[in-house]
Parts: sequence; C-alpha cells; structure tokens
Amino acid sequence: MPKFNYVAMDSRGKETKGTLEVTSQNEAVSRLKEMGFFPTKVVEAEKVKEKSAKKGKDKAAAAPGEKKKGKNINIKIPFLGGKVKPKIMCAFTRQLATLVDAGLPLLRGMRVLEKQERNPTLKEVIGEISIAIEGGSTFSEALAQHPKIFNRLYINMVKAGELGGVLEVVLNRLAEFMEKAEKIKGKVKAAMFYPVAVLIVATIILGVLMVFVVPRFQMIFADMLEGKPLPSFTRLVLSIANMIKSKTILIGDDAPWHLPVFPGPVIFYVIGFVIAMKFLLKTKKGRWLWDKFKLNMPVLGPVITKVAIARFTRTLGTLVSSGVPILQALTIVKETSGNVIVSEAVARVHESVKEGETITAPLDASNVFPPMVISMVDVGEQTGALPEMLMKIADTYEDEVDNAVSAMTSLLEPIMIVFLAVIVGSIVIALFLPLITLISQLGGDENSRGGED
Repeated sequence: MPKFNYVAMDSRGKETKGTLEVTSQNEAVSRLKEMGFFPTKVVEAEKVKEKSAKKGKDKAAAAPGEKKKGKNINIKIPFLGGKVKPKIMCAFTRQLATLVDAGLPLLRGMRVLEKQERNPTLKEVIGEISIAIEGGSTFSEALAQHPKIFNRLYINMVKAGELGGVLEVVLNRLAEFMEKAEKIKGKVKAAMFYPVAVLIVATIILGVLMVFVVPRFQMIFADMLEGKPLPSFTRLVLSIANMIKSKTILIGDDAPWHLPVFPGPVIFYVIGFVIAMKFLLKTKKGRWLWDKFKLNMPVLGPVITKVAIARFTRTLGTLVSSGVPILQALTIVKETSGNVIVSEAVARVHESVKEGETITAPLDASNVFPPMVISMVDVGEQTGALPEMLMKIADTYEDEVDNAVSAMTSLLEPIMIVFLAVIVGSIVIALFLPLITLISQLGGDENSRGGED
C-alpha cells in the first residue's frame, strides 16, 4: 500500500506533518478531514523518493569532463563553489517575486526559474528546494538547508511572509532591499575604479623607471663627467632608485640561483604583513580594532560610517515591516551588520528592548549613530511608524554616501595628477641636471680656449 506525506493545519491553525498509508491521494485527504485536519499538501512518498533517486543517479552517471546532450557537466572545485553572486540572487528574487505576485504557485514558479537559470550552483539549489517543498517542507525550511546561498535575513523574511500569508509582498521587499544594497555597492566600486586603476598603472610605470631606467644613467653620468661629482638632487634621486632596486627587485648577479629577476626583501615583507593582517583580523580583538579604525579613519571614515548606518536602518526597517518580531530582527541585524562596532551597538539595543526599554538610549551611547538618526528613530518609536522612519533614514544616508563618494573621487583626480606630475618631473629634472652641468662646463672650456687664442 502506498504512503503519502502530508502537511495539514489543525483547528487552532497549527501546522502538522506526517505520513499516511492509504490506497490513494483522495483517501488520504478524506482520512485527514476525518481526523479534524485541514490538508494543505498531500504527496505520494514514493514519487518524492523517485525524483531524489533519479537526480542522484544523473549526478553519479555524469563523469568529469563529459557532456550530456544539451547540457554541460559542471566540475566543482573545492573553495571555489557553493556561493552565488549577489547580483544573480537579486535577479532570482525579483523574478520569483514577480511570478508569485502574478498568481503562479510557488512550486511551479521555482520549476520555471530552475529551467531558465544559467548559474549552475543556483540551478542545482533551486532543484533541491523544489524537491524539499514537494516532500512537505515549507519554503523557509527548504531555504534554511542552503545557508551559504540564503542568509538568515532572507530566510526569516520568507518565514514571516509565510506566516502572514504575504509571501509575494515579502519577496518584493527582499528584492528591493538586495537591489538597493547592490546599487550602493556598485556606485562605490564604480567611483573608486578610475582612481585605483590610475594609481596602479602609475605605480608600475614609476617602478619600472626607478628600477630599470634611472640606475643606468649613473654609469652614463660617471663616464660623461669624468669623475666630477653629480648635482646633489641627482645623487638623491639615484640613491632612492638604487635603494628601491636593491630592496624590491634583485637583478642579475644580485639575484639568487642566477635568475635574471628575483623579488627583493621588501616584497617578502609586504607578503608577510598581508598574511599577518589576515590572521589578526580573524581574532576578536584584531577585528574590533580594524572596524574601529575604519569608522574613524580620515577621509574614508565618514563614508564607511554612513554606509554602516544605511545598512543597519535598511535591514532593520525591512525586517520589521515584513512582520519579523523586533527582537528576532535585531538579532539578524547584529549578525549581518558587517562591522563589529555596529554589531555591539545593536546587541545593546537588543538587551534594552528585551528589558522593555527604548531603542534610542543604547544607540546614543554607542557613539556611532549621529544625533539626527537617534532623533528620527525616537520619533518613529513614539509615533508607531518605526519601519517607515528607518527606511527614510536609509534613503537619506544612501544619498549622502553617493554624494560623498562623488565628491571624494572628483577631489582625488586632481590630487593624483599633481602628485604624479611632481614625481615624474623630479625624475626628469634630476636626469637633466648633469647634462646642464656638462653643457655649462663645455661652454666654459670653449670660452677659455677663445681667450687664449
């Protein structure tokens, strides 16, 4: 006799799951109604097992490097797979929200997205989620099985939407939240791309000049001036070039194992410093010090602080407006804040709310949030419009971040141009000074010869 997995609600609205051994699906539904349950999902257990087994066989049959008809076999490399880019997650969430909002059943919508998804990792995950839903799991429970793809914020918002019967609304809010987060991140990256690219290219060019070009002029000048001293500024530039050459790149006979070029000690020091910083940032104290420095560093500090405030208010506002309880929302915000200092402030807010106090007092004591934010949160708390006020704060600070980044990049460009002009100009002047000295000496010799004649 076949078995059927079911999901049903009792008279109090509590969800229950189980298995019935009956002859047909209709009999399973009738039996559940006789038991006083209201069935929401009844699926034959064997069908779910067959689908899972079929998928497992397909994976086992696919040898590495083979290609099925119309499909590419994906080879998973350790440490490189298992995650999906935020941009792809934004598109998936928006598409799912559109399908559910249009009245398409969730499972059917997931199957549609699985067929059209190009990212192999997400495609596989969507398939596994669909099988879990068919097996009787809720959408949030299926998502929770893939923590690398769906974070706690995503799962809890979906769970709140399921409990409130407004899944399509929550998915739309999630999509908007992710799109705005990606938008602000994209603006910062786009604004910083040009200055960073110019700085990297300029560093490479100056490195080549100081390591390979300038030191060769020392021998030329020694032959031309026949032992006479070089100008002091030229000696300074040549000594800097020789120091850079000896400390960063070893060439020719100085390089070990007779290699033409070999990294110097400074490069190994830099590599060691980077490794030490990575280990330090994994410690609790090191992470705290680094996050504190980021918030207080000159020029970039105010921008990073505004980004942290926008992220905090946007996340908390989205969760609360989606129906997530305030204490649970604060716990999620603490884990997704991205900054230890902000996380500690949110933890204090959580304890304050847990004891029945207001949000504003611990926010004020953290010294992270400016008075305007605290005042607006206070007004939102008193008027009962906290989610809307948090969203307004997030919009305001995202605009301020956009303006600050634009102003910073517009200021960086002329500063970089002037700095590079001074460096390159100094090198050129240093190389021309011996030539000017030589020309003046030749002119003096000709005049003295003319006087003798």
